[in-house]
Amino acid sequence: MSAEYIALMNVAARIARQAGDLVYAGRRAGAGTVQTKSSATDMVTEWDAASEQLILQQLDLLRTDDSIIGEEGTHLVGTSPYTWFVDPIDGTTNFLYNLSGYAISIAACIGAEPIAAAVFLPATRELFVAAQGHGAWLGSTPLRVSSCESLDTALIGTGFSYSSARREAQGQRISRLLPQVRDIRRCGAAAADLCFVACGRLDAYFEEGLQSWDLAAGQLIASEAGAKISNFSGEPITPSEVLVSTPGIHSSLIASL
Repeated sequence: MSAEYIALMNVAARIARQAGDLVYAGRRAGAGTVQTKSSATDMVTEWDAASEQLILQQLDLLRTDDSIIGEEGTHLVGTSPYTWFVDPIDGTTNFLYNLSGYAISIAACIGAEPIAAAVFLPATRELFVAAQGHGAWLGSTPLRVSSCESLDTALIGTGFSYSSARREAQGQRISRLLPQVRDIRRCGAAAADLCFVACGRLDAYFEEGLQSWDLAAGQLIASEAGAKISNFSGEPITPSEVLVSTPGIHSSLIASL
């Protein structure tokens, strides 16, 4: 299946670039129509919908028999073994505020297991890709996680919930963790953070309450770059609890979290 996985990776990369170009051009003209979803701070723009529609159309053209699940409501059931998880703009708040840290995230999965992925950051023109068993890449550069082995020198990424009650609990965890690490970053897009672990810009990333479309592509890219992935207890990763780190600090982070 290796050749198939690489082909799927190339499909994801091609479409992610196209969607990224669309939303980047759209943002230059303004964020457009903005609505809210789960809370007043959980926003969706007209470009989220436009990006998902473009991705849907391209997948329908290139991968007619596959299933597709997208953040903005797409749920198509196909006949092949593959399901695409699509986040048309991961980091919509960044997009809305014209910050650079938003991403297009596309992954092909068999069940819940990602086997091909692309994450494109439109503002920086960076394309991260991976195929299961074949490594992860930023452009033509193979990716490898950092060599960090000590929590006190580790730069850690995280994210916060839209729920104020959950954010309060997350703040308490951060206050306990912060004295133990080099520093903490909150970049605002899970897919980008996972890629930053893959390329060594972060030594680890953790978050609660993600969705499958947030996680799938970045999880594969980080894993193929050598990251260790789990939930907060060291058990298999799920969107509800995500811990991805360089191997040298993984057990220390589990103890701290």
